[in-house]
Parts: sequence; structure tokens; C-alpha cells
Amino acid sequence: MERRENGPGEKQLPPAIHGPTNRMVTPLLTDFYQYTMAYAYWKADRHNEQAVFDLFFRKNPFGGEYTVFAGLEECIRFIANYKLTEDDICFIRDILPGKCEEGFLDYLRKVDCSNVEVYAAPEGSIVFPRLPLMRVEGPVAVVQLLETTLLNLVNYASLVATNAARHRCVAGKSKILLEFGLRRAQGPDGGIGASKYCYIGGFDATSNVLAGKLFGIPLRGTHSHAFVSSFMTPDEITDKSLQSFDGSTTCEDFVNLVQTWLNRIQWSSSLSGTHGETNQSELAAFTSYALAFPKNFLALVDTYDVLRSGIPNFCAVALALNDLGYRAAGIRLDSGDLAYLSCEARKFFQAIEKEFKVQNFGKTGITASNDLNEETLDHLNKQGHEVDSFGIGTYLVTCYAQAALGCVFKLVEINNQPRIKLSEDVSKVSIPCKKRCYRLYGKEGYPLVDLMIGENEPSPKVAERILCRHPFNESKRAYVVPQRVEELLKCYWSGSSDKAIEELPPLKDIRDRCMKQLEQMRPDHMRRLNPTPYKVSVSTELYDFIHFLWLNEAPVGELQ
Repeated sequence: MERRENGPGEKQLPPAIHGPTNRMVTPLLTDFYQYTMAYAYWKADRHNEQAVFDLFFRKNPFGGEYTVFAGLEECIRFIANYKLTEDDICFIRDILPGKCEEGFLDYLRKVDCSNVEVYAAPEGSIVFPRLPLMRVEGPVAVVQLLETTLLNLVNYASLVATNAARHRCVAGKSKILLEFGLRRAQGPDGGIGASKYCYIGGFDATSNVLAGKLFGIPLRGTHSHAFVSSFMTPDEITDKSLQSFDGSTTCEDFVNLVQTWLNRIQWSSSLSGTHGETNQSELAAFTSYALAFPKNFLALVDTYDVLRSGIPNFCAVALALNDLGYRAAGIRLDSGDLAYLSCEARKFFQAIEKEFKVQNFGKTGITASNDLNEETLDHLNKQGHEVDSFGIGTYLVTCYAQAALGCVFKLVEINNQPRIKLSEDVSKVSIPCKKRCYRLYGKEGYPLVDLMIGENEPSPKVAERILCRHPFNESKRAYVVPQRVEELLKCYWSGSSDKAIEELPPLKDIRDRCMKQLEQMRPDHMRRLNPTPYKVSVSTELYDFIHFLWLNEAPVGELQ
């Protein structure tokens, strides 16, 4: 029998999609056994059998009850550009056990994803265990070759986006969250991925310059302790002039203006006894930085002493800038008791506003960093603080609280025959067949349950009573009368078929979707401690079929 090859058909592929962000994401970025299986499928003439795989996870991370789905765009970029080079094929020939038939190598030369279809939840969606994040359909050998790479692209992306979303939920809507994790991330790819997916999860900006270029994420950053300690005295500043904000005048000696304001602060009757002599090298550093960035002056104030030196020095420079029409951005605290120091800084800013009649000086921004995490933010909220922005790095980008999400890729159907994976651990039993997935909303607008049904079952309808069942526990069931029904899986890749596909949205739209979905969730599902599990159910028909197939596939024991 003549073998049919999987390759470009007569129909044209969709318009060109850029390749993955990371150039290492190629067909060789996979596990060795994907190629040994592909060869075995080909050898048995089964490589073109139509298969359906679900990509899903079994448990929400970080002890929570929700997950943010991320990484879809990179998956589609990988699939759209899937093609082995001649060098790749030569390497595969060398590494496969035994002698590899030339016909298999010819097959690999023609492999692409023109006969593959991908259905997925929109990136940035709030998702839950067991529900397919992606459904991949196509020739079994090709889809298996995609498995490891898709898991790699989704696992970390979804984990770190979820971690970011949890930080956003604890910090609240009003706070600015800055991702500062590049230097502590697991390599360049970990750093780039963290910046992108933390932005999706609710962070406002990043310190990662390359991520800003690649993805258009806003960039934020000031200076380090090294910059402050590199100065010795204000006399080192040679160019002392600064033009006013409106360009109408020029201050010829900005350094002297700063010193004048520092003297006024130190001799102020309302502030008397609060501050003595400040560190002059720090003052020089702040002045120099303000001369370089008068419109974006934000100072790191804890190099020497926050209250005795850093804050009064900052205020002197900020007030000098104010004389020229500029408004200082604020301070950053990178050590010490952040709750106490932020409150003291706020009091001092308010006292400056009152003493010198500088409008809104009391609202000067306060940024905090120093190994912050979700728990630290929660403690700060309970203690009371005056921080406006948080710079978070290590614990965020490394997902210190949980190493991996644990997504899996399971065969659920081949040649229109549903397949099931059994286990003594019920949580690892897969849900067979090609499924459609829906989110059912209640009268208050909150999602009530996610429902999986068989492909040929009628869709759930608004105001129609539906019995939703736990896939494995027969006593857990409930009737739902949805006020709104949303289908979750949409087609993002249709190969060479005529099926309409969803456009890949801009990163900002993905972030907006995530924020909107977080707001739609019921508060008890989102709380940090003892959150209420969200229900993921199956229809009665699918429940019956799961257990029929389970009994049919499980071997029957025999007692002697």
C-alpha cells in the first residue's frame, strides 16, 4: 500500500505568521521519544491516522483555585513555521537507534502543520483543571512531534502569568506593579518570558529593555546604589545648568539651588530637630541624576540612611526641580521596614507641602522593592503602608512558591475512536473523546461552572436547566440554569483548510482580557486562604460514556 505523506495540500496556508520569539524553538526542541514514536508510527503505516490530543493541567498552582492561560501565541508561531531543515534531518538519522530507512527521512522533509488544527481558550483566559487549554487535531505522528514543545511553551508561561495575577490581586487595582526579575531569572529565555507573561498577568511595566523592544511593554527603572556611592561631593558636578520645564529660563547653578533648598529644610521651624547633616555624596548623586532626567527624577534613598539623609536630600532636589516647573516622580525604598519607612516618608512629604506651599508634594510617589512576594504584600496591607508602586523580581519570575504547573498532553481520540488513560490515581484519569467546552454564568454575572460535553451533543442554552456532573464522583452533581453561555475553545490554526481562525490579539488586549476575567470571578474563588474550588463538570451523556469506556478498558482481575 502506498504511503500518504503529510505535507502541503492544494489549498494555500493562512498568511505568514512570524516564527517564535526564541530562535531555539525549533522542531528539535522536543523529547527524543517523539522521534522514535514517529518512526514507529511511520514503520507501521499509522503516521497519518487522525488523532485528537488535549493539553490540560490537573491542579491549580500556588494553593489557589485559578490559573491564567498564557503561551498560546508562541505555540501558534511554532506550528505555523514548523519545518525541519536538512541539517535537522541528518541529525535525526544519526541519533535514531539502528538503521533509519530513507523513506522516513523523506517523510520528515515534507512534514508541516498544514493538516493540523488547533482549538484553544483565548490567551489571558482564567482556566481550571481538567479543562482542555488546547485541543490539537491532525496526523498522529505530527501532533506527537508537537507535544513537548507545546507543553514547554505553555507550562512556564501560564505559571508565571498566574503568579503575576496573584500578586495583582493582593496588591489591588490602584497599585503599580513593576517586574524587576531579569537578573534573577533562569537564563535569558526565562527573563524574556517572565517579562511578557507578568505583563499579561497584571504587571504594569518591566525593567527588561529587550522585552520592551520585543513586546512594547512599558519600561521603568531609576538607578542603583552603585550610582549613589560613585559620587564623593557635589563639586564633582561640572555642568550645573538646567533649563526650566517650559524652556523660558535657565538655572545656571542648579547645584546651588539644591543646596539652598536643603538648608531651608534643615532650618525649617516645623521640621526642626528632624534632620541634621545629610550625606553629601548622596546629594551629589541625586542632583546629577536630576540634571540628566529632570522630568523623571526618582531616587533610591536607602544607600546610607533613609530618614536622616535619603529623604531630605531627595526633597531638596525635588523642590529645586519644582522651582523650574518640573515634578519629581518619587523615591524607591529597597531595604528596611517598608511599611514604617513609607509612612514616615509620606508624613515628611506632606509636611513639606504644608511648610513650603508646594501643591501635591504630599502625593509624591513611593516605590518599594527588596525581595517582595505575594505574602510580603499581604503583610504590608495588614500593617498599613504608603507604597504606591512595588518592584518585584526573584520570587515572581522564578515562581519560587511552585516549580511547575504540570500541564500534560493526552490522546483522547484516534480515527474517531475515543481513548482514555487510566490510573489508580483518579486525578490522572483522562477525559476521553473530542469535547466542546462552555462557561456557564449565573444571574449575578459570575461564572458558575465550566462544562465539557461530547462533540455531537447539543450546546447548553441560556435559561435551560442543565445537569452538571463531576467527571469521576457520582454524588457530586448540580442543576444549573445559565443566564449566559460562553464557548471556550476557538480555532486558532486550521492548516490548509477553509475554517475561519481567530486572530492573535496584541499583548495589551491579552492583558486586558486577563484583568477583566479576574474581575468577573467570584471573590471566594480568588482569595488567598482557603479559596472555594471552581466547578469543572461534564454532561450526563459524557459522564456515562467516561465510565462505560473506563469499565471497558480496565482489565478484570481474577481471584484464585
